[in-house]
Amino acid sequence: MKVLLLGGTSESRQLAVAVAGVPGIELITSLAGRVAEPAPVSGHTRIGGFGGADALAQWIRDNAVDALVDATHPFAATITAHADYAARSTGVAHLVLTRPPWIASTDDQWTTVASLPEAAASIEPGSRVFLTIGRQGVHHFAGVADAWFLIRSIDPPTGAVPPRATVELGRGPFDLAHESAILADNRIDVLVTKNSGGNMTRAKLDAARSASIPVLMVSRPTVDTSASTVDEVDAAARWLIERLRVTP
Repeated sequence: MKVLLLGGTSESRQLAVAVAGVPGIELITSLAGRVAEPAPVSGHTRIGGFGGADALAQWIRDNAVDALVDATHPFAATITAHADYAARSTGVAHLVLTRPPWIASTDDQWTTVASLPEAAASIEPGSRVFLTIGRQGVHHFAGVADAWFLIRSIDPPTGAVPPRATVELGRGPFDLAHESAILADNRIDVLVTKNSGGNMTRAKLDAARSASIPVLMVSRPTVDTSASTVDEVDAAARWLIERLRVTP
């Protein structure tokens, strides 16, 4: 059974490891290529986009794919929509593996916003901001001239950046001590992040809670999909094994 795994997340890498030794499963992990040096992945990989929903469907046909697993980032709404279309067009089995979102505790000081532009508009003048949204959305904050930003991303931001900003490159996971030091050393007033979920970058939220620092939390986009959805790697592996049993 040939499986196309749309990856780029820690869960996708864990799934690749989980099924690497299963006889009869040929797994190809597709990475969008948005990170210059992606983390290693078990098995076969391809780098780069497909060129749209129809092109993805054609790739599935041309490569005789039997099952499609979407384990992309929770904010990768476009590829999730393309995957849903391609799976329905080709009739292949389709699963979405997505990590649960973070949930605020009673001690958290979160303000939930619907988008990055809304987050930018919510920043108070004079604030010192820890911006941890990845490199692609930083341009939404370029017009905020009356605040200082510490911008953390794996690769340098694309597009414009705020006029008063320092860029720090880094790849998680980050522990609580590290994140607490970041907040204290930079006198951070507010943390801005996306509700990506997962444990790799959660420590910044724990550090903000401990320091009573407010958080601007950007909600996930909503994408309608006809696929089955799971939120655990083990469940995705079991789903693939079940497909293997019924594939001629």
